[in-house]
Amino acid sequence: MTSLTLDRDENAVLDWIEGEGDAMAALVKRWSAINSGSRNADGLEAMRAELETAFAPLEGEIRAVELKPSLTVEVDGELREVAYTPAFRLTKRPDAPVKIVLTGHHDTVFPPGSGFDEWRMLDEDTINGPGTADMKGGLIVMLHALMGLERSPWASEIGYDLLISPDEEIGSLGSGPVLAELGAKAHVGMTYEPALVDGSLAGARKGSGNFSLRCRGRAAHAGREHHLGRNAIVAAADFARQLDALNGQRPDVTFNVSRIDGGGAPNVVPELGICRFNVRVKTEDDAVWAKREIDALVQRANARDGITADLHGGFTRPPKPMSPANLRMFEWTRAAGEPLGLDIRWKDTGGVCEGNNLWASGCPNVDTLGVRGADIHSSREIAKLSSLPERARLSAVMLMQFARGRFDAAEARALAKG
Repeated sequence: MTSLTLDRDENAVLDWIEGEGDAMAALVKRWSAINSGSRNADGLEAMRAELETAFAPLEGEIRAVELKPSLTVEVDGELREVAYTPAFRLTKRPDAPVKIVLTGHHDTVFPPGSGFDEWRMLDEDTINGPGTADMKGGLIVMLHALMGLERSPWASEIGYDLLISPDEEIGSLGSGPVLAELGAKAHVGMTYEPALVDGSLAGARKGSGNFSLRCRGRAAHAGREHHLGRNAIVAAADFARQLDALNGQRPDVTFNVSRIDGGGAPNVVPELGICRFNVRVKTEDDAVWAKREIDALVQRANARDGITADLHGGFTRPPKPMSPANLRMFEWTRAAGEPLGLDIRWKDTGGVCEGNNLWASGCPNVDTLGVRGADIHSSREIAKLSSLPERARLSAVMLMQFARGRFDAAEARALAKG
């Protein structure tokens, strides 16, 4: 691919973004101070109101997207519907020739009372705070890249749908169908998870599934009638042990037992045991193999005397390979970085995000276009403030190249179709 040379109009957009650095830093501090843990409905709605204000200058159609509830297995074994607050959606120029979907999330992994509620500066460029990297900083990058595009002479060539969801950190079960709908209509996708602190992006991503095995037995007095009981905790624990033994049987497939619920008083044989676990797979064939092995273990649990077992959950984020279409997106990202002095590299990861969902709909995408950050999902989470304008400039260059046809978004989509 030939090197990009940016013209006067493109550089004017980049100069405007660079001048917004202080405003971007102030906004990430403001948003970090709003607790928007995935189950904090009030905080999520407060953040959505902030998004409506911040994205209003784009003059797109803004709407609240109601999300369908999902089912979860409660600690008491009952199935319960989980409701979600609305997602934020903005649509601009839906009939333009180039169609792009941009995604992100405004939820974090930190609930109220987590003890990680405030931001602080570690040095003049490093902010430590909830969501600074994952991904309120990324939303600010997205916003300013789009504002830069709108200042360019080629904005009319791009139509975009923007979805910011409230449930990414808990699996995107509510927003998943919306991501599929938007991905199916777009030529390419851009997602704003954080890059690594050195600027590297995530390449191929594994797929992920969350499951719960619910075992029911028979309660009995642990002393007088122990022999009449059927211990559901033991059944769930045996399942967990057998599941863990699957690790290493197929390359790149991992089974992680995360929790066992159930039981009660020590003088009662427990009638309920719930095993919760996660599975990561590199390919769709891996997912088929893993599900077959899991189903065999469920049958084995059901064969125990007096035990009934049922499985809930599934693979909600399929693998995202480094396919020719996704590779083309990375090549364009690297090309966009060169005139900015950025050496864009990528590394495969076992993590998952909305980029997996977009790829499942046939939409090639780059999914770590956010800030440079580190230690996400911990109280050590950091973001580099200098990367706010840096990464917004990178996305703005990409958007302008898509608009000008130098990056052929339709070509990438055609590659995805094979």
